[in-house]
Amino acid sequence: MASTSGESVGAVVVAAGGSRRMGGIDKIFVPLLGMPLLAYVLDQLEAFDPVDQVALVLGEASVERGRELVEQRGYQKAIQVCAGGERRQDSVLNGLDALNARTAPQWVIVQDGARPCLDRLMLQRGLEAASDSGAAVAGVPVKDTIKVLSEENMITNTPPRDTLWAAQTPQVFRFSLLLDAHQRSTRTVTDDAVMIEALGGRVKMFRGSYENLKVTTPEDLDIAGLLLKRRNSTINEH
Repeated sequence: MASTSGESVGAVVVAAGGSRRMGGIDKIFVPLLGMPLLAYVLDQLEAFDPVDQVALVLGEASVERGRELVEQRGYQKAIQVCAGGERRQDSVLNGLDALNARTAPQWVIVQDGARPCLDRLMLQRGLEAASDSGAAVAGVPVKDTIKVLSEENMITNTPPRDTLWAAQTPQVFRFSLLLDAHQRSTRTVTDDAVMIEALGGRVKMFRGSYENLKVTTPEDLDIAGLLLKRRNSTINEH
C-alpha cells in the first residue's frame, strides 16, 4: 500500500456559499457553543499534524472578517484567506491556486467550512484511503430506500440500498490530480470527486460519520450544537 507519510499536505476550506437557507445570516460565523462555526473546522486542521497550510475561501464580503477570525484564534499554521467564485468549483479552484502560489503541497484536503463536526481521525482515514488511488471521499451508507423519479415524479428505479453511500467532506486528493481536473472541467458539479471520475480516475470512499452533518438550516445548527456538546463532555470525562 502507498503512503502519504512525509509528503506535504494542504487544505482548502470552502465557505463561500450564500447561506440562503439560513435566512440571510452568514452561517460560517454564527456562534456555536460560544465559538464561530467556522472555527471548529480550522481548529481541527490546526491540530492535525500532516496539514501545514490552509486556504480559507470565503464570500467576497466576508474575507476581512475571515482574516480577523484567523488572527483572533492565533493559528500557527499558514492560513491564506481568499475570495470564492460564482460556483463551488470556482471557489475550490481559487483555494488551490492560493496554495499553489505559496508552495504547492503534494496532497490536498477539501473540506466544507459548514461541517463543524470534523475530527482528526476522519482526516487520517482520508489520507490513508487517498494513498491507494490518489483520490478519496468521506461518506456514509444511506439509511433510507432511494427512489429515482421521472420529470412527472413517477418512480422509475429503486437502486439497491447496499450500493449507495452519501458523500461528505473531507475529500482528499493528490494536489496535481485535482488541480488538473479543475482546470480541464467544463461542466458544473457539486462535488470535486465527480471531476476525477469524469476523467477516468479511481476514487475510493472511506467512512465518514453520520454526525458529520453540513449546516444548511437553523435546525442543523441546533443538532450540531448537541453533537459538539456531547463530544466535549466525552473528552472532559477522559
